[in-house]
Amino acid sequence: MEEGGVELTVLMPCLNEARTVAKCVEAARNFLRAAGVHGEVLVADNGSTDGSQALAEAAGARVVPVSERGYGAALIGGISEARGRYVIMGDADDSYDFSRLQAFVAKLREGADLVMGNRFRGGIEQGAMPFLHRYLGNPVLSFVGRLFFRTNIGDFHCGLRGFSRAAIQKLGLLTPGMEFASEMVAKAALAGLRIEEVPTTLRPDGRGRPPHLRTWRDGWRHLRFMFLFCPRWLFLYPGLALLLAGGGAMLAGLTSAGATHLGIHSMLYAGAAVILGVQMLAFALLTKWLAVLAGMVAEPKWMERGSPLFSIENGLLSGLALFLAGLVWSLAITLDWGRAGFGALNPLETMRSVIPAVTLIAIGSEVAMGSLFAGALLSSWRSRRAP
Repeated sequence: MEEGGVELTVLMPCLNEARTVAKCVEAARNFLRAAGVHGEVLVADNGSTDGSQALAEAAGARVVPVSERGYGAALIGGISEARGRYVIMGDADDSYDFSRLQAFVAKLREGADLVMGNRFRGGIEQGAMPFLHRYLGNPVLSFVGRLFFRTNIGDFHCGLRGFSRAAIQKLGLLTPGMEFASEMVAKAALAGLRIEEVPTTLRPDGRGRPPHLRTWRDGWRHLRFMFLFCPRWLFLYPGLALLLAGGGAMLAGLTSAGATHLGIHSMLYAGAAVILGVQMLAFALLTKWLAVLAGMVAEPKWMERGSPLFSIENGLLSGLALFLAGLVWSLAITLDWGRAGFGALNPLETMRSVIPAVTLIAIGSEVAMGSLFAGALLSSWRSRRAP
């Protein structure tokens, strides 16, 4: 138990929900009484101007103001003020039934760290979810979330969910907008928390005005967060594919002959693939490293073990070695041309050596500059932490 022996906090973010907030608070309080749960109803108000605060308090809720605007900001503020060992959060727009939270409480008492509602299993009433959200947005984003974060959650963005307050606070949640919903599940999955799902019914909200959610803007924010939070799918895997394909084609161009001769045009595209692949791999490492420095994710074991290998000095030396290899190769080509009297060149043959030499110079420069950029970021980060 937490403060005063409170087991459960029912938390509702609120921004101008005068038409529905009292009904939601009353439903949650009725549940607590009927289930014999020692709990509280907490409304995290995000700057309502329609009197929602007074209505929530009159219905029996404790209201805490959260000045920073945003869905995630309101919930982060509410979680920090909650007194319960467990928290069940849900929108104050009457789209969820707060009188039916037994399954969430049961899973939490059984030891689950995060209990997600699943609207697709519990039922979506007519008019409760827009067509695009139901058949495109939520399925696609949930699929991406399962793929990226290796979890079996069927409804990644259900707004009704319960969790152990202590476990969730350890995750360091920080996104202020709608992407907070993705951040919570992603970090919980990466941290190895026990995640369960229960069926949840979604009904049309009763607010009588357009929702705060904006389909394309907030959908993009969720997708952007997942890509940046898990850079292996945005940079690492595509970069490896380009590097291997381009490198293989480049090698084939150098060794092929006769009927299997790979032309210089194909080699040029192969060189571009290698350069882009190396660049994407560098971005993958930098993005992951920045996320670790910012405290968004814990340092993975492979990064901890390989930290000496990924040092800035090693990056500079590797880049210099690649650059010099390409430069020496280019000088050798120039000397051969000089021995031939600097006459007319046959590009179909000469370019088969020039393209890989220039590619080495380019990727060497990329690796060296990326290492210097990482060093500048690290110095800036250390200087900010020093005070």
